[in-house]
Order: sequence, then C-alpha cells, then structure tokens
Amino acid sequence: MSKSSFAPGRRLFLIGASSLVLAACGNILGPPAASQIYVLRPAPPAQGGDKISWALSIDKPDASDALDIERIALTKSDTQLDYYANAVWPDRLPNLVQTSLLAGFEATGRIDSVAREEDSLHADYNLTTDIRDFEARYATPDGVPTATVTIIAHMAEAHSRKIVANLTVNLSEAASANSVDAVVQAFDTALAKAVTQIVTWALSQPPPPAMRTSADLTAPETPRTSRARATGTVSPRQAPGGNELPVPGSATPPAP
Repeated sequence: MSKSSFAPGRRLFLIGASSLVLAACGNILGPPAASQIYVLRPAPPAQGGDKISWALSIDKPDASDALDIERIALTKSDTQLDYYANAVWPDRLPNLVQTSLLAGFEATGRIDSVAREEDSLHADYNLTTDIRDFEARYATPDGVPTATVTIIAHMAEAHSRKIVANLTVNLSEAASANSVDAVVQAFDTALAKAVTQIVTWALSQPPPPAMRTSADLTAPETPRTSRARATGTVSPRQAPGGNELPVPGSATPPAP
C-alpha cells in the first residue's frame, strides 16, 4: 500500500485537530462575558439643626485588599471570602463610600464647607474611616443572605491630627431574596443607615480648640470703666463741693 493512499485521511485529521486548537484558544484569549454593573444609591439622611461653623475634609476610607476592589463580596463561612460572578460595583468600594459620606453631609444643609480630602479644602476637622465589613453573608449555602456593613470612623483636628472622637457602626440588613439585585438593595439600606449615624455623630462635635482660641482673640474688648467713677470715690485733693484742697506744705494761701 502506497503512502499516497493515506494522505487524504491524514489531511482531514490535521484540519480537525487544528480547528479544535483554535477553538480552545478562542475560549482562552477571547473577551470574557461582560459583568453587570450594580450602583449603590443610599438615601441621604434628612436632618435638622444649627449651621456648623467649621470645615470638614473627608479622607478616602481604608479597606483591606479583599474589599478595595470593584467586585461584590460574599461569605458562606467564617473562613472563606468569595465574590458574585459577573457582578461589579461601578468603582472601587472606598470611593463609593466616600462619595456616599459626602452626599450625606451635603444633604443635611448644616455644613457649607465639606469636601473630599483630594479637593485640598482648608479644613478644621478630618474624617477618616475604615471599612471593616462590606459583604453578603450566607447562613446556609442557598439561603437568603444578609448585607453586613461595619465602618469605624475617627474625627481628628486638621492642624494637630489629634483624634478627638471615635465611632463604630455595625449594621446588618437582610436581603429580600437570594439574588444580586436584592443584595444590592440591602447594601443600599445598610449603608444609608451607616452614613446617617456617622453624619449625625460628626456634626455633634464642637469647634476645634484652635478655632475657639482664634475666635477669643478676635472678639472685641469690653471697654473698661474708671474705677473712681465706678465706685464713686473722691480724690483726696477734692472737697465735696468741688473746691481743690491745699496740699500740705503748700505756700499758696486758701481762697477767702
């Protein structure tokens, strides 16, 4: 049997194998399925109260590498952290929380000077936060999860960087169903409550000492009243009738 009799079959085999290789490479190198973007829109707090005289700078929140990303985190055990497939936030989580805090302060109408740290506002206080928890927790693998949010906040004097107040906010909000949409809605509710607590606590702080000292130095001085006029005392050289009394040893004779 000649070699030429095997050529057609061999060519078909090579063509088929090449097609399989190219298909596999297409699955590996091709664009992945687009992820659905979920937006956080926590309702801003409605508050009333007096205007705040001091200025506030909101630092970008700190977060672990596992949370400082765009993916939506979940846990199904105490030792494992995972993420929802094909579901992301529109930005890194710390940026979203910082924006929510800024919107919360602005919504109160009580503070005119508030901005992000990167806006280089001349501030009297700095608000720093640490995102410790921001994940959907499952008690059972296929159960309905709970959105858990834990944020630690610090108020520090802008000039001295001295921390003057601390607050820990820990909130949980059950989702209405085991779906990403329901989980995001639960995160909205939990984050809105966290922002409300932080904003209310921060706005209750008094002006920083440096600001109070400056106000004392610029306050108008109360005019002093003459002690003699205030007490009604009479000069020893002045008689009750208004005549000047002679000084002892003076050569000037008294008036007749």
